[in-house]
Amino acid sequence: MPYDSIRDLPDSVKDNVPKHAQEIYKSAYNSAWDEYGHDEERAHKVAWAAVKNVYEKNEKTGKWEKKD
Repeated sequence: MPYDSIRDLPDSVKDNVPKHAQEIYKSAYNSAWDEYGHDEERAHKVAWAAVKNVYEKNEKTGKWEKKD
């Protein structure tokens, strides 16, 4: 089901990535949800891929940071 707000995102997203990345996730998820016939697993994969296009996880700190 699509997300109305970033407050509705899974904890794995809310607790780990910055607010901007959460917004990217929500937008990508909702778009993929519609595009791929409400396939939840695929929508989550698309959303994480969208986040990873802009952010990367710092191996030392474990925090997600915007790519250069």
